[in-house]
Amino acid sequence: MSTKSPSSRRRSSLNVLIIAGVTPYQRKPNEEYMSSDQLLHFKRILKTWKNQLKKDLGYFALCAQDQVSINFPDPVDRAVQEEEFNIKLRNRDREYKLVKKIEKTLKKIDTNEFGFCASCDVEIGIRRLEARPTADLCIDCKTLEEIKEKQMTG
Repeated sequence: MSTKSPSSRRRSSLNVLIIAGVTPYQRKPNEEYMSSDQLLHFKRILKTWKNQLKKDLGYFALCAQDQVSINFPDPVDRAVQEEEFNIKLRNRDREYKLVKKIEKTLKKIDTNEFGFCASCDVEIGIRRLEARPTADLCIDCKTLEEIKEKQMTG
């Protein structure tokens, strides 16, 4: 069970929109799902997010070079520095993988495969995609996947 309040979950799901500088998409009456306007909306979100991550990754590379050159004589200080650096490396690895996932999602937009569940081919939904633009499963299929995963790992 999540310890986040509903309002904090709502705020965190809007972070991607805030980074991209866009407001939640307002669907027009009788607008077809994944219309060209909707695809442009998500393309803008994904490209902005990708550029921000790449900029962060570049900044980390510069800082990492500085960090390596600092050598603490005290073993405890050195151990703390190394652990902090390892945590940063793991986070950067996740961000690098996210950039690859964003690129894959942008290709789906270009081939008109974006917005539909990879498992059951139903609409994923605009609000879910705004919260997680790289989602490739609808909420029902994702829930089933998580239940199966939980059963397999115990």
